[in-house]
Amino acid sequence: MGSRRRVAERRKTKPAVIGGMIAVVVAGAGLGVYALYGAGAAADDRTQNTSASAEDQKPKVKTGPLSATEVTTTATTFLTSWQQGKVSTAAAATSDSAAATALLTGYTKDAHLTGVTLTPGTRTGDKVPFSVKATVTYKGTSKPLAYGSSLTVVRDTATGKPRVDWTASVVHPDLKDGDTLVTGESGTPPIKAFDRDGGEITEAKYPSLGTVLDGLREKYGKKAGGKAGIELRVIRGKDSKSSDKTLVELSRGTPGTVKTTLNPTLQAAAEAQVAKQARSSVVVLRPSTGEILAVANASHGFNTAFQGSLAPGSTMKVITSSLLIDKDLASADKAHPCPKYFTYGGWKFQNDDKFEIKGGTFKASFARSCNTAFISQAGKLDNDSLTEQAQQVFGLSMNNWAIGVPSFDGSVPVQSAAQKAASLIGQGGVRMNPLNMASVSATVESGTFKQPYLVSPSVDNRTLATASRTMSAGTLSQLRELMAYTAGYGTAAEAMSGVYGNVGAKTGSAEVDGQKKPNGWFTAYRGDLAAAGVVQAGGHGGDTAGPIVAALLKMGG
Repeated sequence: MGSRRRVAERRKTKPAVIGGMIAVVVAGAGLGVYALYGAGAAADDRTQNTSASAEDQKPKVKTGPLSATEVTTTATTFLTSWQQGKVSTAAAATSDSAAATALLTGYTKDAHLTGVTLTPGTRTGDKVPFSVKATVTYKGTSKPLAYGSSLTVVRDTATGKPRVDWTASVVHPDLKDGDTLVTGESGTPPIKAFDRDGGEITEAKYPSLGTVLDGLREKYGKKAGGKAGIELRVIRGKDSKSSDKTLVELSRGTPGTVKTTLNPTLQAAAEAQVAKQARSSVVVLRPSTGEILAVANASHGFNTAFQGSLAPGSTMKVITSSLLIDKDLASADKAHPCPKYFTYGGWKFQNDDKFEIKGGTFKASFARSCNTAFISQAGKLDNDSLTEQAQQVFGLSMNNWAIGVPSFDGSVPVQSAAQKAASLIGQGGVRMNPLNMASVSATVESGTFKQPYLVSPSVDNRTLATASRTMSAGTLSQLRELMAYTAGYGTAAEAMSGVYGNVGAKTGSAEVDGQKKPNGWFTAYRGDLAAAGVVQAGGHGGDTAGPIVAALLKMGG
């Protein structure tokens, strides 16, 4: 736990990359080759000899699907060469020999990996899985390393020859292009992180917090009083948003300590909730302070809850509604148009299932999430109106949050024409994550934006972001009315059933190109708790993210 740091703190000593000694199971007799082919795969590889004219015998670039033999031969050449330390030969079998050479060369030189054994698994189409065993040795200390990886063979469009499709993840699944492997002093001491009640936070206990622990080490490792150890690490490339990752500890450093705002009961519950729904993420905040009480992701390799950049769909209507009410373009109980369609900027917008509300109020449109009720007001707004509202009232889209670990504080760019209209309903160029949308509900509940944080600013005297203005009392009152009505009678009612007290909610669905189902969003508050969640490619927010958020709100308030 806590044994990682991010690339932002670059090594001053020369880092280690990858290249290796090898003793392969793919060369020689038949076992490795059979595994690559799979049962009966030889039947796929048949060639035909036909007579051809001199014209036809001119060199031609081969096209079409790869045969089993091409996949097998290319994979075997690459794995055998890598294992035997023939870096040039291995790299030549890939689609990017320069990048492959750089990474494979350092496998022994800088990562200090020796005795490498590569064992292929059963080929599936153009993909070949393989296992890796090696030993990490540094200054007299050795530890084993074992992991699984895979490669995919593609046809080179210029030459027609089969090549291993090169990505850094071929060498190790935790590597991304631009990353390297390094063994040596970590540079950043490890940390022990604790929840608000003094309990130690570990990745084993809370699987979602692996990336959080990485971020805490990156930020506070040198400040928390620890001592660095010797580790094999993934060092992230300069453009990466992820933190460095420790793969093997050869000698453990002395960890420093960092206290967080996480609530152990809510964190455990959040972990349990996202485990029920693939590609789900959730964040819980305390509106009165901005403290982050829980964060969880069903997928653990990337912290979507804090760093995701996704269109928030109709949950954005909370911000848009505050803008329309501020500008006297809407009022909760006044009549407001909700036609089936509305065209703006050359785009024809419609409501889910093409519904319409005849003679309805703005509150009815908000509760049922009527898109055209918002799109119809686009022509009365300046191009920067929504951007200013998000920044000045909700503290978003200024790239200045400092929560204690890497995070993204949303983006609401200035847009025009159809994109401006789409932004009003959380599409277009608008991007958010559950942390941002939980903060939106928290701002409505408390009446004032308070930047979320995971580590108290008193720990390192950092300055938290602020918003330049607050909503008027009238706007705030109406916005709370809209969210309360939606929680009780609108699209959020089913999910919020049984969540009592001072409550408010908003659902959202965001269409994504190439995705059959939309991303489902839900943001809500109950008393001094605010939460938001997203289920990617899950469907409507009330059915997917809603139950996750509501379950956590039921635990307190």
